[in-house]
Amino acid sequence: MAKIILAGGSGFIGQILAAHFTGKGDEVIVLTRGGNRIVNNVKYVSWNAATIGNWVAELENCDVLINLNGKSVNCRYNDKNKKEILDSRVNATRILGEAIRMVENAPKLWINAASATIYRYAEDRPQDEYTGELGKGFSVDVCKQWEAAFFEQDTPGVRKIGLRIAITLGRKGGVMTYYFNLAKFCLGGRQGSGKQYFSWVYENDVTGVIDFLRGHEELEGIFNVSAPNPVQNQEFMRVVRNVMKMPFGLHATKWMLAIGTRLLGTEAELVLKSRWVVPTRLLELGYVFKAPYIKDAVKLSSL
Repeated sequence: MAKIILAGGSGFIGQILAAHFTGKGDEVIVLTRGGNRIVNNVKYVSWNAATIGNWVAELENCDVLINLNGKSVNCRYNDKNKKEILDSRVNATRILGEAIRMVENAPKLWINAASATIYRYAEDRPQDEYTGELGKGFSVDVCKQWEAAFFEQDTPGVRKIGLRIAITLGRKGGVMTYYFNLAKFCLGGRQGSGKQYFSWVYENDVTGVIDFLRGHEELEGIFNVSAPNPVQNQEFMRVVRNVMKMPFGLHATKWMLAIGTRLLGTEAELVLKSRWVVPTRLLELGYVFKAPYIKDAVKLSSL
């Protein structure tokens, strides 16, 4: 039985990981801003993601520490939200590094879950760990500072892996709830030009990749966690409509999205940016994706 700590593990991906590891019989501890409690064999321990506290003791003899902490980016990018988005990621990463240096038996593996949006807008070619070009703008700057805070931590003897995770699809929440609702109300047409690429990964591959990397103790550094077959937005929306058995869906122009996302309190960038990201390192190492095609991932997400 391994000891797994999920820092900021109360969100969508955190709950996927918690269920996966408890299902394997591992001890799972979630560092959360909520109170101390035990739910479904998961121990929740309070922390504020910014200062040292009693939670540090949980790191002792930890096998895997996975940092997921960060304010949701599904909001308007005003000054207040921008500061919280950045600080919640960078500060949590730095305090975890400090905590690791305080314990006698540090975690064997520290995984920092970041974002595949670090790459530039790409319709011309795929972006991988070797030749991918980093982009510009607020979201990219957050990713850069988040990764820098992680890799600059001096934690001798701790294996460190940074995951650039694509948009995660799954059965219990996440973005698919939004897309299924669009299709249900005949709004499941292409968004913008529809030519922007949609890089994604199914929930079972997020857990599968982490298990794979755990088992290869020689591996470190950056990995793209994205399915090997990204699709354009227009194809993604066609698949969503088919799964929902909706033959028709109204298209949303850029100006419609600008108005709609403002009313919903979020940003059009989350839909319109072309993310063409591929997992070259994982494929080279022989990882076999459980859901490599979008039609399979969308269908599984609908069950």
